[in-house]
Amino acid sequence: MPQDIEPRLLRAFVAVADELHFTRAAARLYVAQQALSRDIRRLERELGVELFLRTTRQVALTAEAERLLPYARRVLAAQEELVAAFGGGGAGTERPLVVDISAPMSTGNEVLAEARGRIAPEGELVAHFHSGLTGAAAELLAGRLDVSFGRVGGLDPAVLARLDHQLVRYERMAVVLREDHPLARLPEVPLDALAGETLYAAAGNAATAEWTDLAAQLFAGRGIVMAEPFPQIEGAEEFTRVVAKRRWSVLASTVFISMPGTVLRPLTGPVPLSPVSMVWRRGLRHPGLDALRAAAAALGAAGGWLDAPPGSWLPSPEAAAEAAEAAEVVKSAGVTKVTRGAEAAGIAEPAQVETLTAPRAPG
Repeated sequence: MPQDIEPRLLRAFVAVADELHFTRAAARLYVAQQALSRDIRRLERELGVELFLRTTRQVALTAEAERLLPYARRVLAAQEELVAAFGGGGAGTERPLVVDISAPMSTGNEVLAEARGRIAPEGELVAHFHSGLTGAAAELLAGRLDVSFGRVGGLDPAVLARLDHQLVRYERMAVVLREDHPLARLPEVPLDALAGETLYAAAGNAATAEWTDLAAQLFAGRGIVMAEPFPQIEGAEEFTRVVAKRRWSVLASTVFISMPGTVLRPLTGPVPLSPVSMVWRRGLRHPGLDALRAAAAALGAAGGWLDAPPGSWLPSPEAAAEAAEAAEVVKSAGVTKVTRGAEAAGIAEPAQVETLTAPRAPG
């Protein structure tokens, strides 16, 4: 066993382990495939184990590779922290930070615009538009994105364990209706009024699975039908065309693109909320990330982004987490009674918290 293993070799190993494809891994690292293969062979020699099972059709991890992978990730994360802390290059040497904001009309874009005013003039925050946090999470872990926005409650726990996140906003949920729809005349649409309606909620798009999961929870028991799975739709222009052609009603939030021939109506009875978090790769250190986090906190405080209306609805597991936090606050404040609705475990309805001031003990 060697005393020293070059981080470059571990970086090559992690890239191939993530991609399970040598050509894609080489492209990700900006190296030739032959150089990548040499690094993998060298690492195998130094460790005295075989790391990948290669055939003409696929690449698979060996048991030794599975054992090595978490160690390699920790070493590379530590190295990234070290370089960030003691890079010694001074101002202006940080690489651009790649920020996925999903769409031009989004919470992410508002945070990005604010953050750009908080970084040094030579700093750079580059916007990408990757619809869906489920898909973006894979890009974050692969190093192709640095930051994204979306609902973390719908992510695979194993994926979420490798990411850090900060709750930014509770977006009020809404419905996009055709202008001639009978409900379009209402300023707000009660959920009960949507019974029997079919709503598009990105079913069939694996990249936005967290949104479809939220929709399924909201629709459950209310008679609202999920539109049949449909191929992923790229871009606002194409989305507008498909929605118009298929005459869909669409589950959305109040932070949404404007589409000709439609109206956007907030939902009520109860008010459903979509939790939006900022998400980044665990161990990432960058002044741009600091600016984004500060911008999100400032906008949230100024705009009441985290003020949930009384009796509002949250999906699971966010509702359960919110209820637990509220109960803890109540407990620490000396409150004697906490009541929750029948569905407050987080599947259908949000936590309902009733507070009663505890009488002071004599003396």
